[in-house]
Amino acid sequence: MLQPGEPHVRERRRSLRRIGLIVAGGAVLIVLVAAAHRRAGHTDDNFPPPAQASLASLSLRQRIVAIADSQVGYRTDPASTYCNKYSEHWSSGTPGCPQGELAEEWCADFAAWAWQRAGVHFTYGYSPGDISGAAVSFYEWGVHHGSWHAAGSGYRPRPGDIAVYGLDPAKRTAVHVAIVSGFTRGAAGPNVVNGNGDRTGYSVVEKGAKQRVAEAMNAGSALSGYVSPLPG
Repeated sequence: MLQPGEPHVRERRRSLRRIGLIVAGGAVLIVLVAAAHRRAGHTDDNFPPPAQASLASLSLRQRIVAIADSQVGYRTDPASTYCNKYSEHWSSGTPGCPQGELAEEWCADFAAWAWQRAGVHFTYGYSPGDISGAAVSFYEWGVHHGSWHAAGSGYRPRPGDIAVYGLDPAKRTAVHVAIVSGFTRGAAGPNVVNGNGDRTGYSVVEKGAKQRVAEAMNAGSALSGYVSPLPG
C-alpha cells in the first residue's frame, strides 16, 4: 500500500537519476572533445604548413621547401622524447606521448610528410620501393625509381631533394636525411632543413648551411647522395 507522498518521492528519484545520467554523459563528451582538441591542435595548429592557396603557384620543388621552412622551430613535446606530429601523421612509432602523438626517430617521417603535402607520389610502408620512418628507405626508393644520385657523381642538388647521410647499403642503414633547400656552387654540402634536429639535438626542426656532415645520432656521418622527388 502506497504511503502518502510516495509517488512524488519515486518521481523525484527518477528525475535525479536522469539528471545524473545527463551530467555524466556531458562530462564524458567534454573529456572526449578536449582530448580531440588537444590532439588536433598539436598536429594541425602547432606550426601549420602553408595554405594550399599560397602554394598553388609554386613548382613542386618550391612547395617542398616552403612546407619544410614553415616547420623550422617545431620541437617535440616533451623535448627529451621522440614524440612528434610527423610520425603520428603516418601512424608510425610507439604510443604513450602526453599529447597523443607517436614516438620514433623522425627525420625520415618529417621529410616524407613534407614531400606528401607538396604532391610527391610515393607509398609510405615497408614493401620494396616504399618510404618509411627508416632514413635508408629514401635511398632504396630513389634506386627503385631511378632518382638516386650518389655524392661525387657530379649531380648538383636541387631544392626539394632529400640529402642522405651515413648510408651503408650493405647493412640497409642510413644515419640521417634532410630536405635540401638550396645549394651554392662549390660548397661542400647543401643547405638543408633537418627534421629531428642535427646541430642542436633530436628534438627540433632546424636549418643547416652547407651541411656535408650530419651530426645527429652519429657525429661525422658524411653526405652519401641525394634523392629527387617525383611528381604525383
